Amino acid sequence: MKIITVIGARPQFVKAAVVSRAIAEYNQKAPKENIEELIVHTGQHFDENMSAVFFEQMHIPKPHYNLEINSMSHGAMTGKMLEKIEAVLLKEEPDWVLVYGDTNSTIAGALAAKKLHIKVAHVEAGLRSFKTRMPEEINRILTDRISDILFCPTQTAMDNLEKEGYNNIDIQKVLCGDVMYDAALYYTDKAQKPERLKVSQDFVLSTIHRQENTDTEGNLESIFNALGEISKDRTIVLPLHPRTVKKIAQLGIQPDENIQIIDPVGYFEMIWLLMHCTMVITDSGGLQKEAFFFKKPCLTVREETEWVELIENGYNVLTGANKSAIVQAYRDLKDNDIDFNKHLYGTGSTGHEIVHELIKF
Repeated sequence: MKIITVIGARPQFVKAAVVSRAIAEYNQKAPKENIEELIVHTGQHFDENMSAVFFEQMHIPKPHYNLEINSMSHGAMTGKMLEKIEAVLLKEEPDWVLVYGDTNSTIAGALAAKKLHIKVAHVEAGLRSFKTRMPEEINRILTDRISDILFCPTQTAMDNLEKEGYNNIDIQKVLCGDVMYDAALYYTDKAQKPERLKVSQDFVLSTIHRQENTDTEGNLESIFNALGEISKDRTIVLPLHPRTVKKIAQLGIQPDENIQIIDPVGYFEMIWLLMHCTMVITDSGGLQKEAFFFKKPCLTVREETEWVELIENGYNVLTGANKSAIVQAYRDLKDNDIDFNKHLYGTGSTGHEIVHELIKF
């Protein structure tokens, strides 16, 4: 069996590494049934930190093809990816194309494969924000519809597909768990404390990066007012992109002295912060799950989330950017004894489950 894995963003490399390791372990156990995997990096998110060290430290296979497609409009980027991925598929003639998540690389890989009658597997299928203004939502929906097998991370994702009529469509659906839970378990022993961090425990970890918050003056001011109030009770560690730091300065926002702003951190450093914090306040989708992986309550400064099972089970609270709602949610969560023993995202064997299903298909 030959698999082409198409990825284009740093988080997708971490996710794909989970399945790549499972493939390698399968090949060791069944060398006569060898699975060949070739990785195509579209270059969608140009990241100077994705050097040889990044791949070596994270035990991630290096791409066999780098298409170097970035810094274009959505249409131009997706079209160029479609063209170049098609050329790779014609040359390699794989049995499967494996795509992850909801980026332009995801939909381009799926489209290129489907038009060449190559089977498509979508990892992280069935997720919905129900906001079609989000490019990611369009990519998710279209990729799901043209795939041959959908690997769903949660029961919610399976339910979404059922509501959309997928029980009447000849597409296989598999509830397999979340590859990021596998990754979190695998990388825990590589956790690294960020440099120049002044605290080691009893702090709140916060990240604010979504455009709806950073580029909306009222939202950003309200969030920082809330963080300032919370910081009177507990230190806040806030890894912040330089663009947002500049925005704060332009708006004249003066972060409280008990809010420690640090440079953006890598995955190993984020794991350390998650392991040692007491709570997470974020607008990130991925960090909501990772807070749960490391048994930390989460407060999400958004109006919606794809990970509704976290809300339903009391691990996460949606507040939007409203100051009073944020502060009240913090007070409610900090004194709440939460049972984190549920397995909402599998048991850490998702990579092996995906490989097993591809072989069985």
